[in-house]
Order: sequence, then C-alpha cells, then structure tokens
Amino acid sequence: VAAPLNAGFLHAPGVFPAVNVWEDGDCLYAEVELPGVDPKEIEIEVVGNVLTLRGEKKHEREEEGRGFHYIERRYGGFNRNIELPASVDSEKVSAAYKNGVLTVTLPKHPESKPKRIAVRNA
Repeated sequence: VAAPLNAGFLHAPGVFPAVNVWEDGDCLYAEVELPGVDPKEIEIEVVGNVLTLRGEKKHEREEEGRGFHYIERRYGGFNRNIELPASVDSEKVSAAYKNGVLTVTLPKHPESKPKRIAVRNA
C-alpha cells in the first residue's frame, strides 16, 4: 500500500484548514480540522465537484503587553476549495461539528458509484 503524498506532515505549510478526504462505495467524506471555530461561522458549498469551505476563526481577546516568542495559532478568515474525485448529490450533503472537527458527508451521484459487471459464459 502506497503512503499518502503528504505522509509525515501535519498539513502542507500555509494551508488552513487541514483536510482529509476519503470515500466508500456510496459517499465521499471530508474531515476538516477547525479547532476554536464557531460552527455558526462555517459556510459549506458544493458546486460541481468542488467543495468550498469558508469561515472565520475569531481572536478571543487582546494580548497587549505580552512579549510573544512564537505565534503559530491562526486567526482570521479562511477559504478552502477542495476538488472532489467524484460528482456528488449536493442536495444530500450533510455536516457535523464535534470537538473541533467538521465532518462533511457527500453522497455520490449514482453515475459516480462503482458498478459491478457480471461475466457470463460465452
């Protein structure tokens, strides 16, 4: 089994939010890391085979007078477009947010589902 292209990395540098996409026979799934983001601030859109995620992670308070050595936590707006490997039924897309992770379930169109072809004796 081949390792994923980005094996060993948390996510590509500068890419936020980090996303995993996988599929089974009926659906595609996108699992999105969005810790600290209010689910009400997340917009999800599917057009064709592109999933778009938009939102904002708001800074909770001012940090005046602090001498930071590192600032790695991200704040502000995000807009991420993810090309999907199959067409989906955008009317049946659902999403759930739990513990900082957004899971988007994208049912495939029937024509995108694998079809088993029976072989008969000639």
